[in-house]
Amino acid sequence: MVQLRIFVASWLQLAVAWAFPSLLDATIDDLRAGLDNGSFTSVALVTAYLARIAEVNDVLHAVTEINPDALQIAADLDAERVQGKSRGPLHGIPILLKNNIATLDKTNTTAGSFALLGARPPRDAFVASRLRSAGAVLLGKSNLSQWANFRSSNSSNGWSSHGGQTKGAYHPDQDPSGSSSGSGVASSLGLAAASLGTETDGSIISPSQRNNIVGIKPTVGLTSRDLVIPISEHQDTIGPMARTVKDAAYLLQVIAGVDPNDNYTSAIPHNPLPNYLAACNADSLRGARLGIPTNVLEAFASFDNTSTPETDAFQQILPIFTQAGATIVPQTNFTNLTEWLVSEAETKVLQADFITNLASYLSKLSTNPNKIISLSDLLNFTQNVLPEKEEYPSRNTATWENALAQGFGNDDPRFWPLLEENLFLGGEGGLLGALEKYELDAIILPTSMAAGFAAIVGAPVITVPLGFYGDDTPVLKDSRGDLVTKGPGVPFGISFLGRRFDEERLIGLAYAFEQKTLVRGKGKPYLFPRTEVEVKEQPGHVGPGQGDVVTSAAGRGAHNPFRFVIGQMRVLQSPLSFAFF
Repeated sequence: MVQLRIFVASWLQLAVAWAFPSLLDATIDDLRAGLDNGSFTSVALVTAYLARIAEVNDVLHAVTEINPDALQIAADLDAERVQGKSRGPLHGIPILLKNNIATLDKTNTTAGSFALLGARPPRDAFVASRLRSAGAVLLGKSNLSQWANFRSSNSSNGWSSHGGQTKGAYHPDQDPSGSSSGSGVASSLGLAAASLGTETDGSIISPSQRNNIVGIKPTVGLTSRDLVIPISEHQDTIGPMARTVKDAAYLLQVIAGVDPNDNYTSAIPHNPLPNYLAACNADSLRGARLGIPTNVLEAFASFDNTSTPETDAFQQILPIFTQAGATIVPQTNFTNLTEWLVSEAETKVLQADFITNLASYLSKLSTNPNKIISLSDLLNFTQNVLPEKEEYPSRNTATWENALAQGFGNDDPRFWPLLEENLFLGGEGGLLGALEKYELDAIILPTSMAAGFAAIVGAPVITVPLGFYGDDTPVLKDSRGDLVTKGPGVPFGISFLGRRFDEERLIGLAYAFEQKTLVRGKGKPYLFPRTEVEVKEQPGHVGPGQGDVVTSAAGRGAHNPFRFVIGQMRVLQSPLSFAFF
């Protein structure tokens, strides 16, 4: 009997070890537990992520550069852990940054252009510094739509000259959306624990939905834009992109806060910040009032009937909210939607901001080898210095030309009426007005329809997976004919839009919805890496040792003969894994 008990106890220990989830699905809590209990080290985790990147990056181009010091940083953090020191929940956790967030390390920050290759910032961006201080391993830079999709009228989502063409993993040649394309793909496939993206109008929530993950677009001013390559000080924001709402909340908790180098953060009304982790309450929908602006659904349907599966799924999911105790309030219409649809104010605001804000960022660089100090310099470099590498004129520079032709920055008197128009159309005449008039906790919309209404007033949005296009969906491609924008298996999301600085409430609503639906697990990528970090072997188990990286057809459990070398670390790699579901 004693021997039987010992055998059962050993078997249970082994079962627990082997139950560690695939890095495709592992949460930050899973990774924390593995690191805290010694099942693996941060070095082993970084090594596994590097192998996963190597498996798929030649096809998907999600990651532009790897931080060559990542393994040493992980080793240093492991040493701190051994000494009993923990910097917090992100201690030893690998994170990717969009390639417009500056870091004072050995990676470049280029916005995807050779114009800024070799340029150096004077310090880390505020959000990067916050992550380092919290113990995160900054693994590298994720690819993006070049210049955050603010260069061309005929480019493609996820393309940059520096990083190549990012593709999504849910359909061959899938449009990953943008501009935080690489961050979306990387977080979805477990190429890092999570990523940071940036948004001016849709660039976090759109690639998040198309890659089947959660994206939080924070209020403008909740996260500092210091040393982040800009488009618009009035609309730019930095936010997390992760596989779960809670993981995104972990990152937001770290990167949010007041920064003297971004005066917009002085408007944060909370001191201290809310506990975004505590907001992850599965009962948060109870008593909530959620509005649906019916005129928005009707307007989008009138000019895009290809999105019908998204609106159908949105309508079909509404009983989930009422069953959870929320009240759905229909017809919470945006009163000036018609004017918003034809307004040119946002475009003109962004053009003026870009002229001013880009020059400001460039002036702060400590090294600027191509001497790019203005938008005019950038236009000249792209058209005349390296046109072939920048794929000019195949990918035009119409956005920059229009900004220069407009002829003024955001310090010009002509700018202010345009900004006031935005603030009205997104305020009293739009999102903020509907929230107040109908006493709502949030507006809910299909993510494809959500971004612009919040963008023009700097309001927050959270997207959560909602569904996938069906097997009978006709394949549609982008205007260049390169990427699949809609087709079988392509994901889409639902968005929660709220008042400025009301992220705590939105996180609660999004988390409760996520927990009641668990949509992310219902779709599978056609291409995914197989390398896993192996947990520490248990007594009686013969197999890879602590921290080994292993792969097999099932994603774990056997050494693989395909090997490559990253620095001095030998890791294991499997062939590309194509799986159609």
